Amino acid sequence: MDTVLLSIFTLENLGDLIMLIMLQAVLGFDNLLYISLESQKAPLEKQSMVRKTGIGLAVIFRIVLLFVLLRVVSLVQEPLFAFNWDGVFAGEFNVHSLIVLIGGIFILYTAIKEIWHMMSLDDIHDDKDSKKPKTAGQVIFWIVLMNLVFSFDSILSAMALSRVFAVMATAIVIGGILMIWLADRVSTFLKKNRMYEVLGLFVLFVVGIMLITEGGHLAHMEFFGTKVTVMNKVTFYFIITIMVLIDIVQGRYQRKIASKMSKQ
Repeated sequence: MDTVLLSIFTLENLGDLIMLIMLQAVLGFDNLLYISLESQKAPLEKQSMVRKTGIGLAVIFRIVLLFVLLRVVSLVQEPLFAFNWDGVFAGEFNVHSLIVLIGGIFILYTAIKEIWHMMSLDDIHDDKDSKKPKTAGQVIFWIVLMNLVFSFDSILSAMALSRVFAVMATAIVIGGILMIWLADRVSTFLKKNRMYEVLGLFVLFVVGIMLITEGGHLAHMEFFGTKVTVMNKVTFYFIITIMVLIDIVQGRYQRKIASKMSKQ
């Protein structure tokens, strides 16, 4: 135990730990949003428990994944198979690219399905009745699974900053505690401000596209001779910022119009 603490509390490792915690916080935003939206599918009285349990289990699995990746990182990067449809589609897939691609496709599918569901509602008050709640176990399963998909890249990014297991595991635990603390607050905010659920779903939509482009880039995918390029984090956060600003301006403008109409 003393050796583990000494390995963390060196000047270099403390700097790495702070950077890794910041990385967990930045990369955990989209994950937290997914958890908040997914947990609403569980029975109301179990939603808080589902979020905490899901994040807690995900932290344990993240540490296990970190332990495994430190030893087999080269294997997940080795090509599994290649596909080449002359002039139309080409790609060389490995474990890393497949996990990111499948995760991105699932997130995109979830966002589109939920957006379509919102558009097809005849009465917003029937929303809860129209969607059959999932069991707590089912929701926890999806939270843990998607948490691992989101964490796969963050762990590989973390390994570029540090190779000390104790430092990275500590950052994961601290990041998990922060997520548990924020999860109920984000979920409560979305419930009280249901109009932001639409914004949240479109953020997930962009997250899905980002993961697909990242997986395509990792797999060296080409469509009609054009290589798939990854959507970088700067572009991602720029798009999210613009979406949030549009939502805020539109909301205030609509309230202003409603106020003027009520005075007439």
